[in-house]
Amino acid sequence: MTVSLSESTLWRDRRFVLLATARVVSVLGNGFARVALAFAVLALPGASAGRLSLVLACQAVPQLAFVLVGGVIADRMSRSRLMVLADVLGAGAYAGLAAMVLTGHAPLAAMCLLAVAAGTASALFGPAMDGMVPLVVPRDRLQRANGLLRMATNSSLLLGLALSGVTVALVGPGWALALNSTSFVVSALLASRLRVTARPPRRTSRWADLREGRREFTSRQWLWAVVAQYAVVVAALNANVGVLGPLTAEQHFGGARAWSVIVAAQAVGTVAGAMFGAGVASDVFGVLWATTIQREIPEQVLSRVSSYDWFGSLALAPLGLLVAGPVAAAVGTDRALAGCAALIVLATAAALLSPQVRTLRATVDEAPAPVPAPRAVQCETGEEAAG
Repeated sequence: MTVSLSESTLWRDRRFVLLATARVVSVLGNGFARVALAFAVLALPGASAGRLSLVLACQAVPQLAFVLVGGVIADRMSRSRLMVLADVLGAGAYAGLAAMVLTGHAPLAAMCLLAVAAGTASALFGPAMDGMVPLVVPRDRLQRANGLLRMATNSSLLLGLALSGVTVALVGPGWALALNSTSFVVSALLASRLRVTARPPRRTSRWADLREGRREFTSRQWLWAVVAQYAVVVAALNANVGVLGPLTAEQHFGGARAWSVIVAAQAVGTVAGAMFGAGVASDVFGVLWATTIQREIPEQVLSRVSSYDWFGSLALAPLGLLVAGPVAAAVGTDRALAGCAALIVLATAAALLSPQVRTLRATVDEAPAPVPAPRAVQCETGEEAAG
């Protein structure tokens, strides 16, 4: 395989390698969690589609509620430090979930509380991570860097998904959750070694910062129109990946092992570039979207605008998770899945009604480069649903 000079230069950059490695390790663990958490809940006494929806919604709600706060904090303090804090919180949340599943004492209220902590960690991490890339990578290499990051993390996700079903089947979901917790610890250690230029102290209030981010977001029609479309897409995909898919696998295909193969097919699509087709399409979008945001938005407000991107994109995610179980019980899993597909098509067609969406062109700071293998829409309620 031929490696371009720019790509090889990026891999020799210590900060880029640290950032990429931290993400690879964390995503590897989340590959386990995407399968393990769902089947951990389904394995509990009295398990039901409604209970699974509730736990996953508890993970999604704080991610939505606190992501704007995460954007403000990330634009006021060291983004690498905030990434470390978020990783530590995520490690604790998944360690607690693993301990409850392994001991067999897993009260629903406690699982929901730890799911809230995991969602909060994602809310803090996402805007900080989005804002880190332009601090580490020169502007003329952003698209290549985003493509390489997505290729590395999607390969890691594929490995995690491929191993997760086997791990759950052989040793149970508790150990898979414990591996996810460990991955957050390693990610925190790597992120703590990132060094970026210190941010000057801000004299404005946090409310003023939040309003400034909102103005930057709402002043660009192409931005909020695509985010509104993506809110429907994420809700439908979350319902599929979080609830409807595991239910189908449990009812018809033998459980966790089969579901890990299915979600791995999506990840293969993101690397090779059905679920496979969804992976290809969403991944190409991911790199182009991340690069556009980083080029078009001023760096000093990037994390806040990114947080509005996350907030809008995830606005309907808890609803999708919460209603997926009851809807599947009422009309059947097959019809519920068909309804999700129809919603995605309608929302995407509606976004094209925006003139700015149809006419937006890249600002040329570099010669357009082939996108190696962009990112997947990872919708287990929160690893990277937006931006």
